[in-house]
Amino acid sequence: MAVSNNGRSLSTDSSNKVDETVKVEEAETVNVPPPPTEKLLVLGGNGFVGSHVCKEAVDRGLTVASLSRSGRSSIQDSWANHVIWHQGNLLSPGSWEDALIGVTSVISCVGGFGSNSYMYKINGTSNINAIRAASEKGVKRFVYISAADFGVANYLLQGYYEGKRAAEAELLIKFPYGGVILRPGFIYGTRRVGSMKLPLGVIGSPLEMILQHAKPLSQVPLVGPLFIPPVSVTSVAKVALRGATDPVFPPGIIDVYGIQRYSQKKF
Repeated sequence: MAVSNNGRSLSTDSSNKVDETVKVEEAETVNVPPPPTEKLLVLGGNGFVGSHVCKEAVDRGLTVASLSRSGRSSIQDSWANHVIWHQGNLLSPGSWEDALIGVTSVISCVGGFGSNSYMYKINGTSNINAIRAASEKGVKRFVYISAADFGVANYLLQGYYEGKRAAEAELLIKFPYGGVILRPGFIYGTRRVGSMKLPLGVIGSPLEMILQHAKPLSQVPLVGPLFIPPVSVTSVAKVALRGATDPVFPPGIIDVYGIQRYSQKKF
């Protein structure tokens, strides 16, 4: 018995079994494209939040690169060996754009404190530069780690918050369908300071458990922001990574309660 398939004759006769096997394998392997790849660039990947984002991404099997002014992280953990470390300054055009080559998504953990003008540059201008460059390079998704409003603190740290909000506005314009803004409050976790490790979770974790049920109090004028619950750096990293790689993750602003909610969902 013989069956014709695209002009080829396949026989059930035992004498043709070898020939049949070869022909079937040839038909099954024609023009099979390789699986798509995801490459993540973490801006500020050697910092407190950035290093946790890099670790989470490496653990999920992504190709991960980091860009920072100091380059390679001093962390000696094994995951750090799987990160591509770039050195560059977002405020210096031409010193870092090569890090965007082949990148499909970006997570920015860049921020800092100082004078009002310095804070605006670090939190605002540097991130705006990154957002514009990523958009021009065709990056699909961009996640920005911003900050929750803390009422009076907004006036005391005017340059910090004005810079954050300027970067947020630019992201919503350049990435209307793939831009995600996370607004955590106090982020706790084990923070490295030189060779020391500060276990901030000792304070942050109990506060999160208490204040996550006090959402109505966070709306009280003046004192309300004091009741915004802290969130773990692991939760921030997980949600940031999901926002950067999940095509159905909703764009826009995610507050502290949204971060808590998304971090508990399977990814």
